[in-house]
Amino acid sequence: MTHHEKTKVVDVGGVKIGGGNPVVVQSMTSTRTEDIEATLGQIERLHDAGCELIRVAVPTFKAVRAFRQIVEHSPIPVIADIHFNYRLAIAAIEAGAHKIRINPGNIGGEKRVKEVIAAAKANGVPIRIGVNSGSLEVDLIDKYGGVKPEAMAESAIRWAHFFEQQGFDDIVISVKGSSVPATIKAYRIVAENLSYPLHLGVTEAGPAWTGTIKSAIGIGALLADGIGDTIRVSLTADPVEEVKVAWEILKALELRARGLMLISCPTCSRTRVDLMKIVAQVEKRLEGFKVPIKVAVMGCEVNGPGEARDADIGIAAGPGFGLLFKKGKVIRKIPEDKIVEELIAEIEAMEKEWRA
Repeated sequence: MTHHEKTKVVDVGGVKIGGGNPVVVQSMTSTRTEDIEATLGQIERLHDAGCELIRVAVPTFKAVRAFRQIVEHSPIPVIADIHFNYRLAIAAIEAGAHKIRINPGNIGGEKRVKEVIAAAKANGVPIRIGVNSGSLEVDLIDKYGGVKPEAMAESAIRWAHFFEQQGFDDIVISVKGSSVPATIKAYRIVAENLSYPLHLGVTEAGPAWTGTIKSAIGIGALLADGIGDTIRVSLTADPVEEVKVAWEILKALELRARGLMLISCPTCSRTRVDLMKIVAQVEKRLEGFKVPIKVAVMGCEVNGPGEARDADIGIAAGPGFGLLFKKGKVIRKIPEDKIVEELIAEIEAMEKEWRA
């Protein structure tokens, strides 16, 4: 049994994390929390892209007042992100947060952490213990000679035990760093020692291109090992891109299916059509497609149907034409200039059948 399958189940506003439940996709708003309209608008876009939990920063008491309204109108459960001020954590809980995220190491000492735990316990609100490489306790940095994965893991483990001593175990844990190897190692240590749901991510991963690669490697390696119950891809980009990347990671590992899965070959000297143009057009036309259909667009008729045998539908291109196939069987021949239109028409017909 994997760690993902045996973790405690934590309910966040009706979304269940852990215990073998599907890995949950989440993101964080980038709008000012006080701008309720903009924040809710962004949450709507994220929800439409497949976001299932949303985290909102609550840095001030003015933000708490806005947060209450955001929770009331959000289409998905809302998590309050708290740093430094334990009173903000308590206020966010009382404002209806479905979960709060704190780093106990920067909230002001054990006494104040206890007060946050008491408020969460009284209101039935889960807490994510969010250990971050950038805000690790000084004693652990000294013990391990720097911000090391062992230090991150020990911080999370000892805080989990502290929460347990207060009679509270409705927790999720994260140990995110900007170093991919360190992050992977820290999560593996935590998974060996605790059975709480793990929130995966590589923090400060960077801009869309490099951040996507770092996140896919870090998050993907852990998920492939059966570690991880909810994920957030952290990118310096529109948070909608975070959600898209998260779903691609889950689809690549065949953990969840949502929307189109497009398979295409890298092209070679056998390619006799403008495959890159065709693939780009198909991808653009099917952007936002929500039905889980696997589509293959292959560059030659030699290996196309065989290589994409598991695809629901696809094209194997020849010189000036494409062979339309379903489940590896050729259906008909299509002129090159009609490939995109006819393929899209077939996919839309399959979508109607799927929804019927």
